[in-house]
Amino acid sequence: MDTRRSLKMAKVEAVLFVADGALSTRKIAQLATLANAKEAKELIDQLNDALAASQSAFHIKRVATGYRMMTHPQFSFWLNKLHQRQAALKLSPPAMETLAIVVYRQPITRADIESVRGVQSAEMLKQLMDRGLVRIGGKDDSLGRPFLYETTRKFLEIFGLKNLEDLPMANMLRPAPEEPVKAAIEETEDETEDTSESEEVDELSTDAEEQTEEISEVEESDSFEDYEDEDSEDEDLEAA
Repeated sequence: MDTRRSLKMAKVEAVLFVADGALSTRKIAQLATLANAKEAKELIDQLNDALAASQSAFHIKRVATGYRMMTHPQFSFWLNKLHQRQAALKLSPPAMETLAIVVYRQPITRADIESVRGVQSAEMLKQLMDRGLVRIGGKDDSLGRPFLYETTRKFLEIFGLKNLEDLPMANMLRPAPEEPVKAAIEETEDETEDTSESEEVDELSTDAEEQTEEISEVEESDSFEDYEDEDSEDEDLEAA
């Protein structure tokens, strides 16, 4: 296979090589002066084929919401000796335990994390936030409105994940979505609305029937009074 780079391929490779983090195809196209994001994606695929054919130590991987040039895992032993790389990336067992709980149960409150671990986790959460792996994603609706913790984009980039679905055993360990519950609630609300509508129709029909009966009674009373008036007029004529 031809492993030579065209000018466009070389520009994309240079952009990814010096980037501090993952870049979207739109950003790559902008920095490498390409036509559009589609062309950037095609060049990335060509670069990956060329890197694999030349047995390069690098490959371009999709992480988070973009692409990043990374080294193959088999070179990590030698790379860990450079610039204390291993010490910078290493997490203590308590921090890794806390991070795992946040990863698989997010968004999650500190109280829920501590209920799983059985110990205080404020310091571990602070360390993870200082490293940019965990952030505050909002507040819970429970009493006191506690903070909700979730992972960051940097976490996905460091661990080489495209999204949370790429986590090991994600379908077993991550909580199931609440869509079925919402659907059931919506169906119940629809049934309640249908029932209320039918009750309103019944009430309206009952009111209409009562109004019809009242009108008929009024008409009967009017006709009876007219009949009495006609009898009185006949009696007056006879008397005259």
